[in-house]
Amino acid sequence: MIVGVPGETATDESRVALIPPVAQKLVDRGHTVTITTRAGRGADWTDEQYAAAGCDVVERRADVFDRADVVLQVRALGAVPDAPMDPYREGQTVVGLLGPYTIDDETLGVLATRRVSAFALELLPRIGRAQSMDVLTSMASVGGYKAAVMAADALPSLFPMQTTAAGTVRPADVFVVGAGVAGLQAIATARRLGARVRAYDIRPPVREEVESLGAEFLELDVEPTETPETDGYAREQGAEFYRKQREAMTAAVARADVVITAAAVPGRPAPTLVTAEMVEGMDAGSVVVDLAADSGGNCEPTRPGETVDYDGVEILGPKNLPARVSHTASQLFATNLRNFLDGLLVDEELHVDLTDEVVDATLLTHEGTVRPPARGGGPDGG
Repeated sequence: MIVGVPGETATDESRVALIPPVAQKLVDRGHTVTITTRAGRGADWTDEQYAAAGCDVVERRADVFDRADVVLQVRALGAVPDAPMDPYREGQTVVGLLGPYTIDDETLGVLATRRVSAFALELLPRIGRAQSMDVLTSMASVGGYKAAVMAADALPSLFPMQTTAAGTVRPADVFVVGAGVAGLQAIATARRLGARVRAYDIRPPVREEVESLGAEFLELDVEPTETPETDGYAREQGAEFYRKQREAMTAAVARADVVITAAAVPGRPAPTLVTAEMVEGMDAGSVVVDLAADSGGNCEPTRPGETVDYDGVEILGPKNLPARVSHTASQLFATNLRNFLDGLLVDEELHVDLTDEVVDATLLTHEGTVRPPARGGGPDGG
């Protein structure tokens, strides 16, 4: 089997779908790995390292698509807005983040016509067997870490408490909204940096996880109108719930030096949880990092991809945050992809078993048919 890695074309994408140590494991099992030159440069992997791992390094992306049986990509199809579709050939298999909630019908139709088997890893089911393949969890963890580091860098005061001859510096007060994977990693990182951390989430079970990280779980005395389902992700709530929630959060936001928001609903715009009025109650010099900026943002004044000065508060709306930690993110992504690919192989040959829960949930097109996306995972709970 020939595995192809064409590299990424999105301007904000520095990750690569396969790194040399993972590629070598595929080569050692008898597979051929073909990768475009400089595909790993943004994640600090050189062509020489890929060649040493046994990969065929080619100059043209088109050569990868011409040769590969399976194409591995970080972002493709609907995951890269307004980008032209790559030249997938007849009967090819593509695996990666494919943007199943935003991909257009025309693209799906072309893939079906070419009999491409397209696997969208955003749709992985929340089951134990799929944990080692869970790209979204890996990337959310990286994003949560980076959000806390960005906040510490932007805040014009220290995160940890310090006792000096000149007096005592109080620790920064960090408020994390949304305690899914990204939120929990932001909590853990902010705590390691020495901040006092509080967190809120509409899902009662996460309280224990928040407190296990040394943070305080904020009680808002507001009952959700829709309870979380068995997959563990938050569900979109009614307008009345969000109105009451915003009222209850106003005081908590005003006390915070840093607010990190990480609440997202799969396939839908992020709920607005921090209003402009709440931000106006924060002290000048405070910082907001909106991890949901990719899907519109949890903070009302957020502008995706920009940094906004709102009444003296710096609001960061980073997009594709895991790409800013590209080396580690690529390492995790490649391992997730390899584990997913392992589930498709029988005696090292590709086999698409539609009775397999993971295959059935993630497969968008197969053998000329468009398959409606099932509800799998999501960007993060919150």
